[in-house]
Amino acid sequence: MISAQRQGSFGYIMHVLDMVFSYYNKLSAANKRIYRQSDGIISVPLPDAEALQPLIPLLSAALTKEDREQVEDICRRLVLGIAQQLSSPPLRVKVLAVRPSASWGELHGLYEPSQGRASAVISLWMRTAKQRRVVAFKSFLRTLLHELCHHLDYELYRLPDSFHTEGFYKRESSLFHQLVPESQPEASIP
Repeated sequence: MISAQRQGSFGYIMHVLDMVFSYYNKLSAANKRIYRQSDGIISVPLPDAEALQPLIPLLSAALTKEDREQVEDICRRLVLGIAQQLSSPPLRVKVLAVRPSASWGELHGLYEPSQGRASAVISLWMRTAKQRRVVAFKSFLRTLLHELCHHLDYELYRLPDSFHTEGFYKRESSLFHQLVPESQPEASIP
């Protein structure tokens, strides 16, 4: 399908549906509309990404040191900084030890909307389930941004649900590339 782009009301770039994931055909008509709306949002421009970039090597170093409390503090500062720049409600971040797992695999992160709570919560696990090794930095950061994108879907874009669409993953990548510019030396970001 050919893609067309237009500027959205929040300043983000939207595009016409390029492809759909297999579960799309099983969605109700209302959920298909939400899916298409989500898929149309392909970036999350941060007004001042450079102000948040100094947190990135700190997060990498804290993971390397296996300092869970420091990792949690830096993640909290990063997420609150992004939420603040986007005028989105703040949320809590919990960094836990070993990922939960079962026959379905490992849980990397979890977003819990604020329903009945003071604020939404992102939970992340910094160790793999099987080997109990610290998660690789880029995977950990992408998981944090992935869960944050769920928050933005509900709170910034006011979507009634948060689907994993192509647009969703592009928004996650958009945040990642603003926070970890390509010009940053690879030695400083493992």
